[in-house]
Amino acid sequence: MDVKALDLFNAYNSNRLPENGGYIISSFLQSSSRYARYEIVAYASVKNLYVSDEGITFQADGNKIFILVEPDTYPRKYVEPVSREGEEQIPHRFSELSIYKAKNQTRVMVSTNPIMSYSSFTIMKPTQINFAFIFFNRNDVFKSIHTFFDKTLNKEAKIQSSDSNKAANIIIDSLQRFTVWADA
Repeated sequence: MDVKALDLFNAYNSNRLPENGGYIISSFLQSSSRYARYEIVAYASVKNLYVSDEGITFQADGNKIFILVEPDTYPRKYVEPVSREGEEQIPHRFSELSIYKAKNQTRVMVSTNPIMSYSSFTIMKPTQINFAFIFFNRNDVFKSIHTFFDKTLNKEAKIQSSDSNKAANIIIDSLQRFTVWADA
């Protein structure tokens, strides 16, 4: 079977995590709003894994980007994402983000440059409506991730298809800046 992506925790439990690394997409969705935060972490090789009730810690270097999807009704649009509270926060200012404004006024904000995670990072176990997927590092991984975000932004954020495609392109542009594969 030609697997492109799996639920991260199912992949771990069935011993199917890709040995050559991959891209992990985690969601932090709000059930009462279309506001959403996503994190994408790429790793090249794992020295060790530690599993707890909270999640999986990868002993590996990784690159990470953040994505915010902010609906037109979001009341704190003017607040820098780094200064927002709780699940609405990412470690970036507006000037550090590529921002796409869809026709329905939803803003998709993507880390312009990846953050390097040295030695280890933890992927939290999803709760409620959230998820964590591992995309295998294959020749078509960017196409798979593009399709995933194109469809997700269209269906979940209610962004028109032409806009969701453009926003997915911005996400792929940021992923292509990852350096974790340079030494792999």
